[in-house]
Amino acid sequence: MSAIKTLGIDLAKNVFQLHGVDAAGKAVFKKRLSRKEFIEFMPKVDCECIVMEACGGANHWARKFFSFGHTVKLISPQFVKPYVKTNKNDAKDAEAICEAASRPSMVFVHPKNIDQQDIQSIHRIRQGYLGHRTELTNRIRGILQEYGIVVALGVIKLRKALPLIIEDGENELTMRIRLILQDLYEELLHLNEKIQKYDTVLESIAKEKASCERLMTIPGVGVMTATCLYSTLGDGKVFNNGRHVAAFLGLVPKQQSSGNKQCLGSISKRGDKYLRTLLIHGGRSILRVAEKREGKLFDYAKRLKQTKHSNKVATAIANKLARTAWAVLVSEQKYREIV
Repeated sequence: MSAIKTLGIDLAKNVFQLHGVDAAGKAVFKKRLSRKEFIEFMPKVDCECIVMEACGGANHWARKFFSFGHTVKLISPQFVKPYVKTNKNDAKDAEAICEAASRPSMVFVHPKNIDQQDIQSIHRIRQGYLGHRTELTNRIRGILQEYGIVVALGVIKLRKALPLIIEDGENELTMRIRLILQDLYEELLHLNEKIQKYDTVLESIAKEKASCERLMTIPGVGVMTATCLYSTLGDGKVFNNGRHVAAFLGLVPKQQSSGNKQCLGSISKRGDKYLRTLLIHGGRSILRVAEKREGKLFDYAKRLKQTKHSNKVATAIANKLARTAWAVLVSEQKYREIV
């Protein structure tokens, strides 16, 4: 055990595969443990670094190992895959994790603390309810259309129109389908209440966290975007610069370059799709009011709007918002115009 420098762990729910290498990269330890054995074994481990894939449960185990005094690193699974030799199994995966971690140019994922994990979980739950509501409204519209009833787009308009449609005795709806629509209407109200509840929770978090308050001073960044940025970036110090953050969120162009010929395509769309969407919505909000507002960010939007499509402009502003958010988090200062 004392010879282990790097310990790679292939995580799972009930079975954990360990692979340890010494300073020369030679395998000196291989073990397969059940969950109970793994929990008892890890506090006794003596090694310089523990490495895992950034997958389900990785943040939990990283926090556990930090409390034991270990150095912990997480690697994105896409960067581990090229190092898997021959056929895939747990032992080969653990070995590949060690091999990937030994690369000097390897990019690691910073584990989330418990606070960031809480906020991200709230966002994911709220996002799930939004998806359920969209599915439900589409289901209701589909049913109504079969009876010759068309409702204007929008959740609010459907919510207002549905009780009137159910009570209207002149349409083709039977009593059976009216009862079903009433049940769906009550479900829609329930989902709205759930979403509003989590909106309130996120608003209270944004008021409590100084980092979120500073982020909300950036134009185009509201409660949702600020709390999501904080849960994803933390204090921002694990990123080298603002462009690193923009690339992490998939807001930089894809490259197909060779030799002296540089070819840039659409954005890479890597990273957190949800956060990238929020930032692009923020870009659209800036673009919408740019003509009435003064400031470098709004001037930037007006200049781009003259020659670019609005979607490209919104994405470019989202890139700038990501960079600005990093600067605000790292400097611990509110957003201000640089003259």
